[in-house]
Amino acid sequence: MLLLLATSVIFAQGTIKGSVVDSENGTPLLGANVMVAGTSNGTTTDFDGMFTLNVGEGNLEGEIVITYIGFAKQKVSFSVKDGETVELGQINLTADDNALNEIVVVGRGVIDLQQDRKTPIAASTITRAEIQQRAVGNVEFPQVLKNTPNIYVAGASGGFGDSQMFVRGFGQSNTAFLLNGQPINGMEDGNMYWSNWAGITDIANAVQVQRGLGSSKLAISSVGGTVNIVTKATNRTEGGFARVMVGNGSYMKGTVSYDTGMNDNGWGFSFLVDYWKAHSKYANGTKGEGQNYFFSVGKKAGDHNFNFLVTGAPQWHDQNYSKDLELYDEYGTRYNDNYGFNNGEYLTSRRNYYHKPVMNLNWDWDISENSNLSTVVYASFGRGGGTGTYGNSPSYIDYPGDVEGDNLDGAYDTHNGLIDWTYVEEYNQTIEGGYSQGYNGALLRASVNNHAWYGSVVNYEYDTLKNLTFNVGADIRFYRGDHFRQLTDLLGLQGRIENFGGDENHTVTETFNPDPWSALFNYADEGERVDYDYSENINYQGGFGQVEWANDEFSVFAQGSLSNQSYKREDRGNFAETRESKTVNKTGYNVKGGASWAFMEGNTIFANAGKYSRQPFLDNIYPSYSDNTELADPEVDNEEIVGFEAGYRFETGNFQVNLNAYHTKWENRFLNASGSYQDIENATFLFSDIAQLHKGLEIDAKWRVMEDLTLTGYATAGNWEYDGSTPIRIRNDDTSEFVDEISGDLSGVKVGRAPQTSAGLGANYDIIANKFSMYVNWNYYADMYGQVDVEDLGLAVAVGDDYETEKLNPYSLFDLGGSYNLNLGDNKVQLSANIYNVLDHEYISIKDNYGYYYGNGLTWNFAVKYSF
Repeated sequence: MLLLLATSVIFAQGTIKGSVVDSENGTPLLGANVMVAGTSNGTTTDFDGMFTLNVGEGNLEGEIVITYIGFAKQKVSFSVKDGETVELGQINLTADDNALNEIVVVGRGVIDLQQDRKTPIAASTITRAEIQQRAVGNVEFPQVLKNTPNIYVAGASGGFGDSQMFVRGFGQSNTAFLLNGQPINGMEDGNMYWSNWAGITDIANAVQVQRGLGSSKLAISSVGGTVNIVTKATNRTEGGFARVMVGNGSYMKGTVSYDTGMNDNGWGFSFLVDYWKAHSKYANGTKGEGQNYFFSVGKKAGDHNFNFLVTGAPQWHDQNYSKDLELYDEYGTRYNDNYGFNNGEYLTSRRNYYHKPVMNLNWDWDISENSNLSTVVYASFGRGGGTGTYGNSPSYIDYPGDVEGDNLDGAYDTHNGLIDWTYVEEYNQTIEGGYSQGYNGALLRASVNNHAWYGSVVNYEYDTLKNLTFNVGADIRFYRGDHFRQLTDLLGLQGRIENFGGDENHTVTETFNPDPWSALFNYADEGERVDYDYSENINYQGGFGQVEWANDEFSVFAQGSLSNQSYKREDRGNFAETRESKTVNKTGYNVKGGASWAFMEGNTIFANAGKYSRQPFLDNIYPSYSDNTELADPEVDNEEIVGFEAGYRFETGNFQVNLNAYHTKWENRFLNASGSYQDIENATFLFSDIAQLHKGLEIDAKWRVMEDLTLTGYATAGNWEYDGSTPIRIRNDDTSEFVDEISGDLSGVKVGRAPQTSAGLGANYDIIANKFSMYVNWNYYADMYGQVDVEDLGLAVAVGDDYETEKLNPYSLFDLGGSYNLNLGDNKVQLSANIYNVLDHEYISIKDNYGYYYGNGLTWNFAVKYSF
């Protein structure tokens, strides 16, 4: 009887069928793994996401487990009788914010993600689905992160790509940005210019923000945190899409993308191209136009995985700057004083144009079961600059109708606040000889920044398979930058005569088009340059290592890096013969470590600590424009940063919450700010030996209330202050001379430009499963302060008063959006729309040393996407 029973069980067979789709848009998932829990019996889904699985041998009842890279694991119960077939229907997989490392196709060893290290950090992940729905088109990359704790985005009204992003109160130059493991902060000043990276939102697979110390092994400028951008590589499956988008300000964008998938020989190709154009972003006079291209080729060869990609986003956009509140009161919150009309033709004084092709080659080598090598080799070539006035500024030209007490001086039509370029040309006709000299005559020029950047990051990992993992690697970068000015519009003059390069009568008549494609090859030769002409070489060599021990409950890690950075300058503009500086070498390092304890199921506590000794930026080492090879006196030393953070994470079922505390002390900081000073319109303020202390709390939570509804929320509270006194040298940028020096005690003065208190709530609701979904987000910002005003600080010091930065009004914003999917056989059409600042609230988003920026009012976009 036992034998007969066993035989009947062995031969009992049943069949289960179903389909696996992306819950976000209903797209079938090819290659999803479907396994019977606790067995090796399984299959994969076909092109239509369908699967058929025979079950038996005692498993006529049980669970199947469905997994797919980038998506949360799904379990489905089944019960089938002998010889029958059961249809499980459509199984929806949701994107898993915690599965970012599974999205990395290549570069796994050089892309430092949270899950690469088991010791937790304060991190948030934004998936490709969210990026594509809410942050493409007339929304630039930093807006992707605005619903993340202690991430603040300001200055969006400046123009396309002019946003500024802050992490825990630290600006972009002190937040590290990595593209597939490649550092992309500017080598000279650490800055990020988002207009150069306008195509990132189209090609990003996911973004992970690591606040504070983070998990990066590199010696990078991550005072506030690290932003890991993982782009799409060569797609393993065939498909593509075409998308058309429109938005406010006559915005239009078209995109086409196609992936061949991997063939039998392991080759695959992917590409994306798009074009956009707009009359304005939000403020007046912020026109823009650009393209984005992406090409990737991949090759899988045994234990080796290769991927080469090239991407770029050539663009030009007209800019809007901060200004006095009186001008907004008179001309409206969209007012821009950088443009006007010349005989009826639109003309701006401030246009940014740039083209920065980026290439990188990733190579992953699985050497053995417990060791691997990852390498990225990259290169980029930036060409372009920004325009402005030269010689005399329109604001200093005598103009009929000028009235004392007007908010605008010079050649501005006071009825609309715009530059009267027609009158400026008429003024130029009065210049004797037709050549601008000194402050006579008004022209337009471009400040050019051409550079070439090469580098490589290599990481070797050895896993003992007994809880201990080692990493060691190198980070090498070579940078060459050329800086000069060239003329772009003579405004009716014959040219420019000035003392330049040892020639007192240096004469220039040639102009150059401020266009990103022209800038690749057509820019001024040395004899056609004006004002300044200098270059620099920055070379960086760093080594790093990491060790981690972890089991199911405890983990401990330690990281360290050591680097050397060399600087050298050449000055051609101030001297008859090129003058070279001596080579300056600076050694930097970082050390950090931490531990975590998963003391109960779903409960984890962690603590991390670290110290950075960061080399100063090149612009701080060579502060003079009259001799670009002259070193700062006194010499600028490394900046010292010490950070501590601790956190608690709780996760159970459909609910998770994170609580983080941080304490960051930044000493010997060199701060470089711009603004006006007394009667000097363009001045630079050089702070040295300044200290900042940032400390605070962060909490964020996510609750999947039911299958169709997810709620999110966060809140932060911080106290960010300067500490100690600092000398401040003031330079007149028009004459390159230092005109004054003051000393101010900034102890207790609030750090400005980002809110020290913030909160947010969000809801995502699938109204019709896989068809119609909507979201709403609310963000609140308070305890915001302006930048330190050096003139006010000097006045306070002179009379013995305490100084405090200006406190700005709090504000809150609502965003709303949704998408609707239509299935057309095997293909799909998606309609999506977003409205930002739904209530059209007026608010000041940031104050710098020139004035105030109003934030964007109501903006919107609408897109139609066809996927095949």
